[in-house]
Amino acid sequence: MSEERTLEDKLRNLYALQKIDSNLDELEEMKGDLPAEIGELEARRGELTGQAEALERAMRDSFTKRDEADSEIVSLRQKAEKYKAQQFAVRNNKEYDSLTKEMDYAAETIARLEKEMEVLEGKATLAREDIEKLKVQVGELDAVLEEKRAALAEVNKATEAEEAKFTHERQKRIAHIAKTDLAAYERIRKAKKGVAVVPVKRGACGGCYNKVPPQKLLELRQNKTLYTCEHCGRIIVSKEIEESIAAAQ
Repeated sequence: MSEERTLEDKLRNLYALQKIDSNLDELEEMKGDLPAEIGELEARRGELTGQAEALERAMRDSFTKRDEADSEIVSLRQKAEKYKAQQFAVRNNKEYDSLTKEMDYAAETIARLEKEMEVLEGKATLAREDIEKLKVQVGELDAVLEEKRAALAEVNKATEAEEAKFTHERQKRIAHIAKTDLAAYERIRKAKKGVAVVPVKRGACGGCYNKVPPQKLLELRQNKTLYTCEHCGRIIVSKEIEESIAAAQ
């Protein structure tokens, strides 16, 4: 196979791929903003559920610390009762004062722990209230998501046969395109809103409509060069290639 024929085949494959991708883009456009909206709703739902999980952990932590404080208070009260009973059996003032200090310390610690329990109870209560509010928000989001997903499913159902056909054609076509050429095509397509390869139109680029130099027009007609528009950077193909791809579809 000659070099010229190889280049012509490359241009033909690239333009055919562009036509396939344009068809796939049109099918995607039929879905409107639904995919983006669903993505945003799912992200928001993830944020809310993450907040709820964090609050759940904080609530459980508060209850655990509250229960630990309660257990310590019970233990301290038992010790205080024991110290009180021991005061009646002391032999001197030193022992009495020592027991009194222990009882005072127990009383102070109990008072501190009771305040901590109140704070922990308050935190847990607030966390529980916030969790309930978040559950309501998640429920509302789920209802909207269900509606959006159902609408998208309807569109997908209407277009799935065509989408499958074009996707299959795309896989077959890219098998004949070199990886470097495909990478360049994808790069241009991304930069130019999905259109990387265009036919020449009345001596101008079919993408930006700027005039193509006469010498380049001659080369384009002969399919002997891979020419990119000097203005927009798109790959330009000849009318003959455009017509041959249109006839094959």
